[in-house]
Amino acid sequence: MAAQPLFDISKIDLNQVDVSAEEVGQINPQAGDMRHLDHVIWLADDFKYSLGVKHVKHDEFWVPFHIPGRPLLPGVLMIEAAAQLCSIVHRSRPEVDKNQFVGFTRCDEVAFRGQVVPGDTFYLLVEEISHKPKRFISATQGIVNGSIVFEAKITGMVL
Repeated sequence: MAAQPLFDISKIDLNQVDVSAEEVGQINPQAGDMRHLDHVIWLADDFKYSLGVKHVKHDEFWVPFHIPGRPLLPGVLMIEAAAQLCSIVHRSRPEVDKNQFVGFTRCDEVAFRGQVVPGDTFYLLVEEISHKPKRFISATQGIVNGSIVFEAKITGMVL
């Protein structure tokens, strides 16, 4: 995977909200401590690209336990946040049945390039590689302070 961002986020108003926190909760089944996508900032009209955000808070369940005294957002939660954004992108397409459950089935080409800590704004980028009504593959990245901190290829499908 590329060490460059999937797309230029400097051209996107980071204060806009295309899919609100409430709508994320209506689209994705994750709730409480397992919701790792705050909202979607931007979703391209062709559903090929999206930018989401997670504001990493000091009171999240993992903070006291994942490296006490030096909390680091676990990599699996970075991937989960990206998978949740991928699900939103897939389920936003008009031809997709909104009542079907979309699950995360595969994760490839994962690289962790930096750390994410409480107080960070964790931007999630998605570029769709392949889409079918019941299956998708997306390139994903996480960015903090302008640096790519992780990237992965995520596959999901209707289960």
